[in-house]
Amino acid sequence: MATLIVISAPSGSGKTTITHEILRRHPEMTFSISATTRRRREGETDGKDYYFLTKAEFERKLSEDAFIEHEQIYTDYYGTLKSEVKRAEREGKALMFDVDVKGALSIKKQYPNDAVLIFIKPPNMETVAERLKGRKTESAETMERRLDRVPMELSKESEFDVVVVNDKLETAIEEVDTIVTKRLKR
Repeated sequence: MATLIVISAPSGSGKTTITHEILRRHPEMTFSISATTRRRREGETDGKDYYFLTKAEFERKLSEDAFIEHEQIYTDYYGTLKSEVKRAEREGKALMFDVDVKGALSIKKQYPNDAVLIFIKPPNMETVAERLKGRKTESAETMERRLDRVPMELSKESEFDVVVVNDKLETAIEEVDTIVTKRLKR
């Protein structure tokens, strides 16, 4: 079984930035590409950032039991295909996930001995709002929905194996790197 490193956080907490840096530092890992029905953002590539599916395609895969975990967030679906774990096993690599909080907990439930869950915690709500505004990829309505979800996500942090506060990005990256390095040496 592949080692599963699962990074999760509320939107705007820096999980994707941290994930990319950890993957850069650890070529022995591969990234689990999630599937989604949300629209593609500028600069995103299908099959690299996400598998962009129509709702009908996603629902068909759901009926085929093709997902490890999935969730409908607002009006879009997100999920992790079982084929991603199989791909990592074939390649002999550890698998890094960048998923929402509920998805992370679902992965841990299915792979309790193989997954380590890392929760990236924002220093405060103001920072989350600033980071989301700084992206310039969210409508005011989408940003408000993301901010409304943060308290629920923060309430789940105790269910994670490790919590890293992202107050200073470099410090948070170093903390996550230490955790990942220890896990990969097992």
